[in-house]
Amino acid sequence: MLERLLRFAAIACSLIIVISFAMFAVDESKSGSRHQVDELSSYTQPAPSAAGEQAREQRDSAVREHIDDADDVLLKPFAGLVTSGGAILERGVPTVLGLLVYGFGLGYLARFMRGRGSAPALGYKPRRT
Repeated sequence: MLERLLRFAAIACSLIIVISFAMFAVDESKSGSRHQVDELSSYTQPAPSAAGEQAREQRDSAVREHIDDADDVLLKPFAGLVTSGGAILERGVPTVLGLLVYGFGLGYLARFMRGRGSAPALGYKPRRT
C-alpha cells in the first residue's frame, strides 16, 4: 500500500515539475526582446520573491499559478544553488535536481518498499521437507 502511495507521489511531483518547466520554456521562447527577458527575470526563478510572485499572479491564469506554486514548493530546496548563468540555467538546474530527488528517489524508495517484505528479496529460501 505504501509503495503505491510513494509511486503516485513520485509521478505527481515529476509531472508538476515537468509541466511547470515546459510552461516556463514556452514563455521564454515567446519573449524575444531583451527588455521582456529582463522583465521576466524577476519571477522566472523557482520560489520567487514576493514581488516576483505578485507579478506572476497578475500575468498567469489560476491553473498555471497553482502549478507554479506547487513547483515552487517542490523546488525550494534547490532554488538557491544557481544564481547566475541566465534564466534557463537558474530554472533548469533545480528542475533536474527535483526530478532526480522526487522522480528517481521516491520511485526507488517505492520499489525498495515493495521488495522489502517478500522472502525472495531477503534471500530466504524455504526448506523442502
